Amino acid sequence: MPETTTPEPHNQHKNEKVGEVVSTKMRKTIVVQVSRRVPHPLYRRIVMKHKKFYAHDEESTARVGDVVRIIECRPMSKLKRWRLGDVIRRSALVGAAQPADLDVKV
Repeated sequence: MPETTTPEPHNQHKNEKVGEVVSTKMRKTIVVQVSRRVPHPLYRRIVMKHKKFYAHDEESTARVGDVVRIIECRPMSKLKRWRLGDVIRRSALVGAAQPADLDVKV
């Protein structure tokens, strides 16, 4: 008698991408730009290609400039088919310094 095994859903490998957060202006949604280097089809010179993905960020942990990993998931809205996996590298806080800290006369 042949035995059939079905793959468990948590054993599936989901598609993952790494990119930079370019927008956090929506609630629970971030826009991630993924860049890749590919040769030009005719001239064979390496060119950069960019694509933006909308990803679900439940706790709003990502900030603009962060490098994040996004994971493919079920469709959550018209454009959102990814969710935030983890933050790989945080961006530097630009607006954290006050004029008094920099000895600048205002």
